Amino acid sequence: MTEKKLYKGFTLINGTGETPIENAFFIVEEKRVVKIGNAADLENHDNVEVIDLTGKTVMPGLINSHVHINMEPVGDPFASNDSDAKIAFRTAANLKKHLYAGTTFFRDLGGNRFIDIEARDAVNSGLLEGPEFLAAGQCICMTGGHGWSAGGREADGPDEVRKAAREQLRAGADLLKVMATGGVMTKGVEPGSPQLSEEEMRAAIEEAHNVGKKTATHAQGTVGIKNAVRAGIDSVEHAIFLDDELIEMMVARGTYIVPTLAAVDFIVKNGTEAGIPEYAVRKAKSVQEAHKESIRKAYKAGVKIAMGTDSGTPFNLHGSAPYEVKLLNECCMTPMDALVAATKGSADCLGILENYGTLEEGKFADFLVLDENPLDNLDTLFNINSVYKLGRKVR
Repeated sequence: MTEKKLYKGFTLINGTGETPIENAFFIVEEKRVVKIGNAADLENHDNVEVIDLTGKTVMPGLINSHVHINMEPVGDPFASNDSDAKIAFRTAANLKKHLYAGTTFFRDLGGNRFIDIEARDAVNSGLLEGPEFLAAGQCICMTGGHGWSAGGREADGPDEVRKAAREQLRAGADLLKVMATGGVMTKGVEPGSPQLSEEEMRAAIEEAHNVGKKTATHAQGTVGIKNAVRAGIDSVEHAIFLDDELIEMMVARGTYIVPTLAAVDFIVKNGTEAGIPEYAVRKAKSVQEAHKESIRKAYKAGVKIAMGTDSGTPFNLHGSAPYEVKLLNECCMTPMDALVAATKGSADCLGILENYGTLEEGKFADFLVLDENPLDNLDTLFNINSVYKLGRKVR
């Protein structure tokens, strides 16, 4: 007999941005939400387990668009040369941290030696407990460019980049990540400097799009971001230096921004005293205000925004999605828009909106039960009552 569960009596924030439903209910069957409404309209349901959530708020599980599941968020994550076995054990532990903190789906944007892809498959088969996720395999960077020291695939020229892209797809990558600019955590490069060219990135983007897969770019400087957007990129990660022309381009093309405000914030707050390299702290401090201002301007102009943390960077803990939601709110977004960015927006950015990201009939039952309404107090996301993944309570 198919197991049915009826949840009732709660305030429902469904992830779409619509007005919350008071005294709501939904029925979960076969991992999916099959019916939603107001509890006052409930009819009799036989053979249904009833869970009374009176006084609680229910919302979709958080979807983190930017994670490095293989990385340990210490002062210098790139300093160690860990074995594959150690990386795999760490990855298994990190998966649980995300799930128990309310992230029910995420996107990994740069792993080590395809261990991210193996971990994805282990979750999907039930071997590991954790959120489902999309894996990019190795990021594709220029020789000596940002990401090379984190296991990136170095490539130069359109033909070599195309080959690198095909290697990731052959290994089972769900999407491709290309490195358009320098970054904070790589020694000897600057965040604003362009790296892979427009032509190089277009080669990788074409390979991904040819097989129906999306692309993302690490892109912080204006020139590099423009190169990536013109090349057809689907999402821009970080987006520190935006100008008006670039914002107009992104609006017109529907390009997503994943701000990752937490990545810079944790570096600045912890500093060299915590073991973060001096060059990384210097660069983070130099870009933080420009980063916030760029996101404010993009949000005001209507650029699509998805939530991502860059978890795995210094002191950016696995499970830090609630922190990024708060930073988006503090930067410029209303509480509702910040929640939408962390649910529907991320699902759309990842290409999984058909089944995830909102609590609507027919979608998978990934949801959080909260003791307070996050629209009144986002801090309640740091103390989640319970997490449900595919209709099963995991915490």
